[in-house]
Amino acid sequence: MRIAIPPADPALSLDGRMLLAIDVGNTDIKLGVFDGDQLVAAWRWATDHVRMADEYAAQLAWLLHHHDLSFHSIDRTVLSSVVPSLTVTFLQLTMRYIGHEPLVVSSDLRGNIPLMVDNPREVGGDRIANAVGARLLYGTPAIVVDFGTATNFDVVSGDGAFLGGSFAPGIQSALDGLLSRAARLQRFDLAAPPKVIGTNTTMCLQSGTIFGYVALVEGLVARIKDELASDAIVIGTGGLVDLIAGHTRSIGTVDRHLTLKGLRLLAAMNAP
Repeated sequence: MRIAIPPADPALSLDGRMLLAIDVGNTDIKLGVFDGDQLVAAWRWATDHVRMADEYAAQLAWLLHHHDLSFHSIDRTVLSSVVPSLTVTFLQLTMRYIGHEPLVVSSDLRGNIPLMVDNPREVGGDRIANAVGARLLYGTPAIVVDFGTATNFDVVSGDGAFLGGSFAPGIQSALDGLLSRAARLQRFDLAAPPKVIGTNTTMCLQSGTIFGYVALVEGLVARIKDELASDAIVIGTGGLVDLIAGHTRSIGTVDRHLTLKGLRLLAAMNAP
């Protein structure tokens, strides 16, 4: 099947309005400000489950100020969250400090991508945003590999539907589990060693971690393409994408802000 790249759709423009996009994950929180269709500022925070709305608001206000922005600059907000307690926190932040209720991403949004899975309500907002971003910015069929708390493989069919995917433990999650159970292993710099065959403990850990995940990505991407019976665009994203993408040709494109861009597109699709 030919990989189709969609034409620009004027209906998906925010017409110069300022949008705050927030993606709350288990490990980190991604935030971005769009001026119309352009991402003008982006930040990544460590997820803190016990911080209050006021604390997050103070941090955000300080960052906005350094980009000559403020809460009053924001016209709309879109929120994706896989942490229920922090969904409430960021709802409070948006309504209390920015003065409006955010658009919360779910499977029920108007204009959403078709979710061809057993239970659409199980699909996280970040996966929906990634699939929408892949479909509208890069074309279909597409595979998004998101390197976060988990390593997610999300698949968009040639006709633009979300088909599901595959989860593997995230790189840092797997490593934390290993080091917590092996008394003699020490933490190390998470970087690729000069060769696969390590000659000391640190090199062995680096090799197994980095090149092991390269093999995982290559193997799952190949199997997904076999099931699609088609070639597909493969887009890497997430906080740890740079550790892997440079060591494999399976990932054709790296877009570190794909989730935020997908949230912007969802906001445009659901503009009042």
